[in-house]
Amino acid sequence: MKDVRLRRLLPFGAAVVLGLLYAAGAIFGGGSTAAAWAPVVAVAGVAGSLFYASQRARDKVSREAWRWFAVAATCWSVGATINAVSRIVLSRAVVSLSLGDLFNLVAVIALAIGFIVPVRLDRNTRTWVRYAADTYVCAAALFVLGWVALFGQLYQLSGESPGEFLVELIYPLVDAVLVCAVLPFVLGSRPGHRRSALMAYGALVAIATADVIATAVRLRGGAVPGNAGDVARFAGLLLLGAAPWVESGPPADDTGEPHGTMIGPGITPAAAAGAAALFVAGHSLTGAHGLEPVVSIVAGSATLVLLARLAGLLHENEGLRRAVGASEEHFRALAESVNGVVLICDLEGNVQYVSVGAQQTFRYEPGELLGRPLQEIIHPEDLPRVEELFAEFVEGFPEGLPDGTDADTEPEQPMAKALKLAYRVRAADGTWLPTESTISRYARSSDESGGRLLVTTRDLSEQAALQRQVTHLTFHDGLTGLPNRAYFEERTREVLARQEPARVAVVFVDLDGFTAVNDSAGHAAGDQVLAQAARRLRGAVQAEDTVARWGGDEFAVLVENPAEGQAVVDLAERLLRDLSEEPYRVGNRGIALTASVGIAFAEDGLASGDLIRNGDLAMARAKELAGGRVELFAAHMHADVVRRLELGGDLQRALAEEQFSVEFQPVVELSTKRITGVEALVRWRRDGEFVPPEEFIGPAEESGLMIPLGNWVLREACREVSGWRAQSWEIGLSVNFTARQIAAPRFVDSVASILEETGLPPHALTLEVKEEVLVEDDQNVERLSALRDLGVRLAIDDFGTGYASMAYLGQLPVDVIKIDPSFVAGLGSDETLTLLTRTIVRLGHDLGLAVVAEGIERPEQLDLLREMGCPRGQGFLVARPMPAERIAALAPASVPVRGSAVSAG
Repeated sequence: MKDVRLRRLLPFGAAVVLGLLYAAGAIFGGGSTAAAWAPVVAVAGVAGSLFYASQRARDKVSREAWRWFAVAATCWSVGATINAVSRIVLSRAVVSLSLGDLFNLVAVIALAIGFIVPVRLDRNTRTWVRYAADTYVCAAALFVLGWVALFGQLYQLSGESPGEFLVELIYPLVDAVLVCAVLPFVLGSRPGHRRSALMAYGALVAIATADVIATAVRLRGGAVPGNAGDVARFAGLLLLGAAPWVESGPPADDTGEPHGTMIGPGITPAAAAGAAALFVAGHSLTGAHGLEPVVSIVAGSATLVLLARLAGLLHENEGLRRAVGASEEHFRALAESVNGVVLICDLEGNVQYVSVGAQQTFRYEPGELLGRPLQEIIHPEDLPRVEELFAEFVEGFPEGLPDGTDADTEPEQPMAKALKLAYRVRAADGTWLPTESTISRYARSSDESGGRLLVTTRDLSEQAALQRQVTHLTFHDGLTGLPNRAYFEERTREVLARQEPARVAVVFVDLDGFTAVNDSAGHAAGDQVLAQAARRLRGAVQAEDTVARWGGDEFAVLVENPAEGQAVVDLAERLLRDLSEEPYRVGNRGIALTASVGIAFAEDGLASGDLIRNGDLAMARAKELAGGRVELFAAHMHADVVRRLELGGDLQRALAEEQFSVEFQPVVELSTKRITGVEALVRWRRDGEFVPPEEFIGPAEESGLMIPLGNWVLREACREVSGWRAQSWEIGLSVNFTARQIAAPRFVDSVASILEETGLPPHALTLEVKEEVLVEDDQNVERLSALRDLGVRLAIDDFGTGYASMAYLGQLPVDVIKIDPSFVAGLGSDETLTLLTRTIVRLGHDLGLAVVAEGIERPEQLDLLREMGCPRGQGFLVARPMPAERIAALAPASVPVRGSAVSAG
């Protein structure tokens, strides 16, 4: 940075030294040879400085300007050389026009071109006519002033003709014209170049002054060394040589296009001053010794030009006035057509104009707002923010130039052109309307200070209402009108963040059997049921509690500030009653449903997501326990779920690695103790640890692995029993099947294929199914009937639990009924269960069905069953489940014992 500054100061210093050399030679040199050549060296140095500046210029426009200035300095150097030679040859100064003066004249013209090059020229003919008129009037004024002050007296003393005298005045005349002509270009130069242009213009004025003095000296008939003309010329050369090195601001883009703007009408004040000078001079001449003809001609023509110029200005002003009036009309028409309110106010916010939209939008009459500050109708909560932003925006308006800012310097950051604000406005009826306003500077030709603001305001009430509707739909269920899952989760998070955990609980509710409603009555009926359930839930809870539709037929309740834990339990039981006691009305039908309800309480450190999960788990536990009940979350529920997930992941690997095995529990004739059949039971040892069937059958069902696992069990069991039957042991096989297995594609074909593959006769296989499988799904009954047609027998497992009534039993395609262990467990101790068991045995005998009692564990149970005439039974008292090789050991003596065991799988 320091080196750059030094390089810029060196040419400037050189120009100063050369100027001092010129001054010293002119003032102290007298008529010596050194004095004659001092101006030549000085002007040559200035030319060199300008040529050097043109080579180092930062853009093409500046480069051209300095090049023309260098040409001017070169011409002055040539003229000075000619004059120096003439002075040395003639041994005296030249007092008349010479060849050197021609180069000096060309130099002045080249200097003027240097001012014009950086400015973009206007292509409008009227602009150039105005420019020529202003220049002529200004130059004429300078001529008349010069004539009155100096040249008139010299003309009287010279005795020359007017033509000869005008030739003597060629320098002052050309200088006067150029000084006036280049001023618009100097004032219109780009900011970064303006300082240098003003310094170069000062050089032109100084040189013009020097020419006037030199001409006056020459007309007096001699040359005085060290006259004031040399001092002025010294100042001019010094300014010209230093002008390129004071250029500031960023460079223009190097496209070669000018970047200044010609200022035409700006010279008019100078023309007016010139006209005043004409009249003053004319008066002076008239009162003294009469008006010289040339002065009369110049003054008269300048006056005519000035009058024509004034007439043009009046015409332009009239056009501008009409344009302003039309623009006002257009503005009002535009303001009235805008869908909003248009205001004009001062910098204090006082309203000066109001469009008719104020009446349509805010129901104000236009006159009601005029003269009032905007702050009066802005909502108090929004006012501090609006005032702060408004003040910052208004402070950005420039009043002239900020302190310390250079006129040639571009602003570092542009001023904000518009300000957008959102705030509430009070309407005439007192309501607060959401609005958005755009505030911008409003300036007209009569208001160039920018002291007013244009405010365009539009009503956002419809957008706000739409936004509220979108928000409502985002966080509410469209069917029931209740909050949805997203709202419930967010609300739970907020409540836990601000309240004690002990004062918060969630209740989850699920409608039991709702899927059957959709399947039987249709989804429209299901929607009606859900809407009615939502109304019952909403009516049963406190106003501060949140009821939400969680999804499907599940609902969630967020209980805030319960008096105690029992109050939440009471609420859950009340919800269960309200949802279960009354049937749901769908058209003319009544649909009875029950519900499963789960409760979870918040704890210290428990996240909202975990609280919701616990409530859902408690509800799922209630549903697993046949529904129609309330369950309170316990920690083991989460552990059970995790365990089920882990089991589901391990089941696939266990099936692939054959970790399963099949055990058989004998079914015997109670009267003879003869084994008539076996029930196949699947077993799983997971990493050497026995896993109870009730723990992995459910996950297998949920994961879809029950179908391949069931097929594997059926195949292994059929292969084993088929081998026993091949040894003349008439033994049957019973295998349990779930509803999902029966509903699987190709179920009938799969069972038939396994029977054919293993060679087991169809009549030796009995499929055991739960009562609900036969009652709830007609398609399952059709598939089981197809297997009965093949000869496979069908048994109802755990009969008596309530799904199949005894009167309906004769219509089912079954061959065997197996009495539920809960009935057998009550034999001898519960008269009701004993009576029911006796009834089932008699009913089976009457219908021709085989009856098997399950769960025989005590001798008195066995005795009572024999006394009732129950033909068959199974249980731990009769025989426990055992591997295939142990079953083979129980075969009749005539039947060889097979030693092969069922392979694990």
